[in-house]
Amino acid sequence: MANTGMATLAIAELREFAGFTPCEQRYIKRSLDVGLGRQDAFKLWARDAAESASIRSQYAVYQDLKSLRGEKPSEGSFDALETYMGKIVRLTAFDLSQEKLTGFSAYRFLYERLLGADVRPWLPSAFCAAAALPHIKPDRRKKLLQSISEAAATAQGWSTREPAFYPEWVDKEAA
Repeated sequence: MANTGMATLAIAELREFAGFTPCEQRYIKRSLDVGLGRQDAFKLWARDAAESASIRSQYAVYQDLKSLRGEKPSEGSFDALETYMGKIVRLTAFDLSQEKLTGFSAYRFLYERLLGADVRPWLPSAFCAAAALPHIKPDRRKKLLQSISEAAATAQGWSTREPAFYPEWVDKEAA
């Protein structure tokens, strides 16, 4: 029965991923390779010098993922809040400034996989804070902030179930 539940969850996540734009899908897979250390992102994803520079910057910024995975502040406590939110907003601002993620859903999908299910309560505030920064162009800022639903922004609870589907590079020649 547990396997059926995981299969159903994986299928739902696969469908959600399929609904993202090709650009979002590519960026999510690349980001998971960088953030989870799965593959050499330069070899798989860099098509030109600009993309190589972006990946290099992403490797540097994503160094904070290691500490974020171990320092989630407890809900209701302000201990460690500044450090945690500062780091996650910085990471989010970097990812949003790459202009590959077009809304909250793709962002949430990526960060649940980078940081685990425990990050869910923190994602709406990190996304809104980063999207509202002056680093984001005003027209893009508006679209990003409008992409978060009222339900996501005001959720009373979050699932603690870990993601089941982690999209990866698919070699067209091997397929």
